[in-house]
Amino acid sequence: MTITNVWHVQQAADDQLREELKEAAGSLKEGGLVAFPTETVYGLGADARSTAAVEKIFTAKGRPSDNPLIVHIADRTQLDELVLPYPQLAKALMDRFWPGPLTIVLPVRASALSPLVTAGLATVGIRMPDHRTALALLREAGCPVAAPSANRSGRPSPTTARHVLEDLEGRIDGIVDDGATGVGLESTVIELIGEHAIRILRPGGVTREALQQAAPRASIDSASAAELEAVPRSPGMKYTHYAPQGELELVQGEPEAVTAYIHRQTRAARQRGELTGVLAFEERLAGYEADCLLSLGSEDGLEEAAHLLYAALRDFDAAGVQRIWAECCSEQGIGAALMNRMAKAAGDRIVRL
Repeated sequence: MTITNVWHVQQAADDQLREELKEAAGSLKEGGLVAFPTETVYGLGADARSTAAVEKIFTAKGRPSDNPLIVHIADRTQLDELVLPYPQLAKALMDRFWPGPLTIVLPVRASALSPLVTAGLATVGIRMPDHRTALALLREAGCPVAAPSANRSGRPSPTTARHVLEDLEGRIDGIVDDGATGVGLESTVIELIGEHAIRILRPGGVTREALQQAAPRASIDSASAAELEAVPRSPGMKYTHYAPQGELELVQGEPEAVTAYIHRQTRAARQRGELTGVLAFEERLAGYEADCLLSLGSEDGLEEAAHLLYAALRDFDAAGVQRIWAECCSEQGIGAALMNRMAKAAGDRIVRL
């Protein structure tokens, strides 16, 4: 079993931050696995050029090898070494959203990265995280870093270093602990169809509306589930992800009907002796009866729900909850990404009333 170091950098002064990150970056340079915070979730990083290092990601996570990885960079000059010429539209989106939670799928240069990173595809997803510590670590490491979420495959993504330890302690070399992440959901992944079309492969922190505002002349659509199942050009789409240990069911409909349905289900489950959980918006949370009631915040502020989701799913696990019911939300703005992750966590068990 590997000894997992923890480098505490939250509230660290610049000198201390540099020293801690030198150690963490040294581990990456030597082919190690280092978890680190981004503005979205904690990522599990390895040198993207080294097949031996990237193999360790799949082993630690128990991740299928046909699932591509996102590469993180700290400077756009690194792109010249990694990818072939790309549309002007990509440059415009980088200008608007990098650093930030947007991954752009670009044509990869031959032999620039380990083939495990691309899952054998001719493209690679690249992003520049909007996080001081992540960028400092990437600069210190001096290499492109492949980094999926730092959790066991299928589990809720980690938004704190404690979550990473729960899943990966003894499996990785270290964790850079800089407190809780901000957005709470993974990056948006897009591919470009020429100069005037954007396809969303995975909704995330950059909304469809923000993309349209940044590229008003571009048409925007979303890849179908069938397309992504056949050839997963984006991580997080082919397999059940983000799932709690208890069975999760989403309930969609008018608030009164949703509340009544969840009441019936939790009562029946408790009579069977099952531990129950409800994940609901603050406006209705107090009206439910369950062994574990957790809030998604106000339904008028879905950014908070995105921030709270993965931690809530892990809290249900900690409480030993066996059956969970969750309210759905609008799919406008960040709600599209939130519902995408909730549906994945529920294995697409959605009751529509």
